[in-house]
Amino acid sequence: MSDNTDARETLVERLRRRGYVDDDRVAEALRSVPRHEFVPDSQQSSAYDDRPLSIGSGQTVSAPHIVGMMTELLDLALDDDVLEIGTGCGYHAAVTAETVPEGHVYSVEYDADLAAGAEKRLARLGYGDRISVRVGDGRAGWGAHALFDGAYFTCAVPSVPDAVREQVAVGGRIVAPVGEAHQELLRLDKEDDETFERSEHGGVRFVRIRG
Repeated sequence: MSDNTDARETLVERLRRRGYVDDDRVAEALRSVPRHEFVPDSQQSSAYDDRPLSIGSGQTVSAPHIVGMMTELLDLALDDDVLEIGTGCGYHAAVTAETVPEGHVYSVEYDADLAAGAEKRLARLGYGDRISVRVGDGRAGWGAHALFDGAYFTCAVPSVPDAVREQVAVGGRIVAPVGEAHQELLRLDKEDDETFERSEHGGVRFVRIRG
């Protein structure tokens, strides 16, 4: 089976031309992760289209441009530890892991079947020692591994939960789609234990958080 290297290169160059991806490290991460390994057989022909795809259980994997944008907004260092809320199929976690080769991604998934599938897939693709997955309510974060250098949501929340805010270190960032009828991609920079600087990065449409 083809590893779709050319398709990944074409996708990344398209995202660069359209201004979605500027950071070389994020571009290389998108080149490195085989998106076709994370989508069902029925979606293989669309694996490198820049759009969300169904992964079952009423969930989707985000469009590559959104994954790239969110990864750039996190502005991660090579050794950062990152909290992901919403593992889904594991694709976004894999892209994040490529940008933190000396760090770790801790991912929480509400759906037990999706979590089990993602964990097996990530292990098969060589991410088993760089990404940890657990089943749980993402609104509670993953306190056992806090503090995190960054956190992000792959699902929309009415507001960023207090638990996740508390589990991010001062100087860290949270990226999340926030809202209900209208969702906005937000970045929250933690300035101290009580203060976050908020910036808005455009309207988005994500599935809502469960739990």
